[in-house]
Amino acid sequence: MEQEFELIAKTFMGLEPVLAQELTELGANNVQTGRRMVSFTGNKEMMYRANFQLHTAIRILKPIAHFKADTADKVYDEIKKIDWTQYLDLKKSFSVDSVVFSEEFRHSKFVSYKVKDAIVDQFREKFGKRPNISVANPDIRLNMHIAEDQCTLSLDSSGESLHRRGYRQESVEAPLNEVLAAGMILMTGWRGETDFVDPMCGSGTLPIEAALIAHNMAPGLFRKEYAFEKWPDFDRDLFDQIYNDDSNEREFTHHIYGYDIDLAAVTKARLNVKAAGMTKCITIEQADIKNFKQPAEKAIMVTNPPYGERISTPDLLGTYRTIGEILKHQFKENDAWVLSYREECFDQIGLKPSIKIPLYNGSLECEFRKYQIFDGKLKDFRSEGNILKTEEEKRAMADKHRFKKNREFKKRIEEEDDNEEGDIRTFKFHKISFKDSGDGGRERRKGGRERRDFDDHKDFSYDKRKGRNFDDNGDRGGRKGGKGYKDNKGKRDHRKTF
Repeated sequence: MEQEFELIAKTFMGLEPVLAQELTELGANNVQTGRRMVSFTGNKEMMYRANFQLHTAIRILKPIAHFKADTADKVYDEIKKIDWTQYLDLKKSFSVDSVVFSEEFRHSKFVSYKVKDAIVDQFREKFGKRPNISVANPDIRLNMHIAEDQCTLSLDSSGESLHRRGYRQESVEAPLNEVLAAGMILMTGWRGETDFVDPMCGSGTLPIEAALIAHNMAPGLFRKEYAFEKWPDFDRDLFDQIYNDDSNEREFTHHIYGYDIDLAAVTKARLNVKAAGMTKCITIEQADIKNFKQPAEKAIMVTNPPYGERISTPDLLGTYRTIGEILKHQFKENDAWVLSYREECFDQIGLKPSIKIPLYNGSLECEFRKYQIFDGKLKDFRSEGNILKTEEEKRAMADKHRFKKNREFKKRIEEEDDNEEGDIRTFKFHKISFKDSGDGGRERRKGGRERRDFDDHKDFSYDKRKGRNFDDNGDRGGRKGGKGYKDNKGKRDHRKTF
């Protein structure tokens, strides 16, 4: 059986428990949460699956060296001890990204230069030549992390951040990050059991991520490539098998609705939905939230209204008052989740949230609040056996810091904490061997997979409902047909296999 090795999944602050749960369900071992990261162990297949299937990971790192160093020269010496012919040859290019939290090392770029120099000098001494550096599209990506004198050097198996799914064709100003959107949806517990509504959908990130979750589809389906595909030990047959396995996907029998008052945003959202192949299960329309009407069927609302920070609105507080009114009068017997930044905005909603979860949207410390909307009084609601929050949710809320009162609107966290790669200062690594999982010196196979362009993506063959939550007198219809995104040979339309 293939030996397991240490892996690190990076994420955003607040999403660590969600990512840990995803990894556990994926079959990862030794899952442990840290700050903006989750550590786990697995083999090559697990590393491929983590990149391809996780909704809430930013990137997957494979540590190859741990050491102590309190000077740049010691970093150089330790890096030079590694046999770099396992990972590189003279025909391959590489890049080094560094994240530093240390009194001794003040500049991450300086650390990157020392790592690069050690690798280049080793090749010059052995072969008289050196591999090239490529920042834009390197064959091998390295990640150096220093917390005080604790150093970890990792191979970056992802390459471009995993939040870049590949389906986004157009974006609005300050679009919601795909990883954050997926994390928000997973936090609600929704997996496609009801309709899904976002009345202020922007470029459609929440509806598209909801569709992926509802169908249990891998978010990596639309990616062009991963960094591990350029590694010497890349197993193309194994990854093809993972890519083409849709045995865990499921039929989604409800519908997803996204609305926005801005016609330009609606147009962009429709393009993104089409690129994701989701036009049959997602409806995007232009509509003012003031005209929202009670859904005909059970639904959940997840939305990210403007905060008045990066996106301005003529009447910010009035927008939140409207949200409160439509929840009270047009969303009865349903749950709504709202992500926002300002306390006074939440105050305008005028409803008591049952759950508050701190989340960072970029550098903004926001809260994700759940509102359970029910008819009548709370006492009657509880007397019928209903609960506002479970014991687990109560404990989770008790562990979280409370929303800061009277803070400055434009307060930002420090630049170093705004780095999406985050930090792993608080985490203790598993003490295991870090041998390479494959024959690192094996010659890489020729050729490669061909992934089709977005225009080749085919939509799921469900009939979309005629009904709408906004002013529309049409009757809701059912859907017919099943999965329509395979070709006659059973292969995915999203790419060709060989």
